[in-house]
Amino acid sequence: MDANELIERYALGERNFSGVNLIGVNLERANLAKANFSGAYLAATNLSRAQLTGVNFAGAFLHRTNLSFAKLNEAVLTNADLTKANLQGASLIKSILKGTKLSGARLIAVNLRLANLEGINLCGADLRGVNLRSANLSNANLNWANLTGARLSGALLQGASLTGIKLSQALLNGVDLSGMELEGVNFSESKLSGANLTATNLSATNLSKCQLRVSLLSRSNLHAANLTGAVLSKADLCEADLSKADLSVASLNEADLTGAKLNMANLSEANLSNASLRKAYLWGANLNVAELRGADLRGASLRGAYLYGADWRQAILTGATMPDGSLHD
Repeated sequence: MDANELIERYALGERNFSGVNLIGVNLERANLAKANFSGAYLAATNLSRAQLTGVNFAGAFLHRTNLSFAKLNEAVLTNADLTKANLQGASLIKSILKGTKLSGARLIAVNLRLANLEGINLCGADLRGVNLRSANLSNANLNWANLTGARLSGALLQGASLTGIKLSQALLNGVDLSGMELEGVNFSESKLSGANLTATNLSATNLSKCQLRVSLLSRSNLHAANLTGAVLSKADLCEADLSKADLSVASLNEADLTGAKLNMANLSEANLSNASLRKAYLWGANLNVAELRGADLRGASLRGAYLYGADWRQAILTGATMPDGSLHD
């Protein structure tokens, strides 16, 4: 079947093209909405800017197919082969991609908002600028994927594998990353307001200049993490491991650091005003010029602070509650 025959049959009302062979055919800008191409052979076909809303591509062979800027909203791509396909700028809102093969696919700036990608393999995929708002990525393999500038607000990532992913400048507001292994991930300049990072392993993670306002980071592992200039206002960091973390110039005002490990942490010029540091461990912490107005330090462990190099000489402690319960004047 050639392109003209397909378009003519579609115009006459035919919608079932299951198993059809359209390898290498040029269908650029074609309107094939709600057509059934299940099991079809569409390798190297040009479907750039095509209208494919509601199309059924289940089990279709789309190897190296050009789907750039195509409209694939609500499309079914279950078990389809899209290896090395070009999906740059395509819209796949509410699409179903369970079991879809996307290795080597070009996915830059793809719109996958509300899409179902449960269990999908996107290992090493180029997902720069991709829109995954409220998408289901549970149990997905995103190892080494490039998600720089991606939008993941409200996405489901439970059970997802995220080793080595790049998330700098990403939008992750409200995303649930609880219990994830994100060691060494680059979150620099990302927006994580309201994110749930409870019990997450963020050891050696780069979170510099992140927006983490009102985030849940209780019991998270942030050992040696780079949080320079990070906004953690009102964040829940209860019992978090921030030992040796760089929190210089960070905004931690009103943050809950109860029981947090801040041994050898760099808190120079950090804003800790009205923060709870009750029973926190601050051995060897650098609090040079730190803002601690109104902070609660009751029960905080400061034993041998000077001995371990902590610098309190220029810390601003006006109104702070000291470890012994006394109010600093």
